Amino acid sequence: MINKRGSLFAVSVLAVVLAGCSIGGGDTYNGADAGTHGVTVQATGTAKVVPDGVSFTFSISVLAENTEEALSKVAEGSEKARKALEEAGVVSEDFSTQNVSVYPEYTYNTDGSSGSVSGYRGTQAFAVTLRDTTKAGDVVDAVVAAVGNSVQINSVVPVLLDTQDAADDARKKAVKAAKAKAESYADLLELDLGDLQYITEISSPSWEARAIVGSNDMATSAKTEIDLGVQEVSVTVEVRYKFD
Repeated sequence: MINKRGSLFAVSVLAVVLAGCSIGGGDTYNGADAGTHGVTVQATGTAKVVPDGVSFTFSISVLAENTEEALSKVAEGSEKARKALEEAGVVSEDFSTQNVSVYPEYTYNTDGSSGSVSGYRGTQAFAVTLRDTTKAGDVVDAVVAAVGNSVQINSVVPVLLDTQDAADDARKKAVKAAKAKAESYADLLELDLGDLQYITEISSPSWEARAIVGSNDMATSAKTEIDLGVQEVSVTVEVRYKFD
């Protein structure tokens, strides 16, 4: 014999549980009332794109007997580097000084204690944006040839200068993926997906620049080639849909 009171109680408990249940990660189903129940989901869209620029950083470093001579020699090397950049077609707006420093260098005794000053190290660091990726290797070689052994290549990094198209593509994929996830929940719950209630961009377009050079090893190469590869631009969105 079926206990009607017991069955009614079980149905009531089930309704309360469903009203506050959470489904997987940050995706939530709220069935508190028929007017506002729906699902909130997050999704990430990713677009792959070939970098359209190269970030080139290098330093002029000279050891001299005194600070004045160190800075003077650094200035000579820096002027040669500027001239090489300009002759390669790099406009002045695309390169800048990041740092100028001079400091004493010491010799150390066999017991580890500091000895006398061996000289003064002068350094000037530059950051360059190369917009013509096909000539990026030639520009690096030109600076090395112009300055000689006092130049240090710090990094050569393919970068995205114009991210708009890639970001738009990533957003479209994120929104499409979020809607598909919401539809999947609606199907699982045997409900109809209703109108979009809101959309929020959780993360702005992001990508990871990857350095391909970390030293001046390229100086010994006959010709430097910069391999651009591809970079991924990602956007994450959160959306909420009503259930009908």
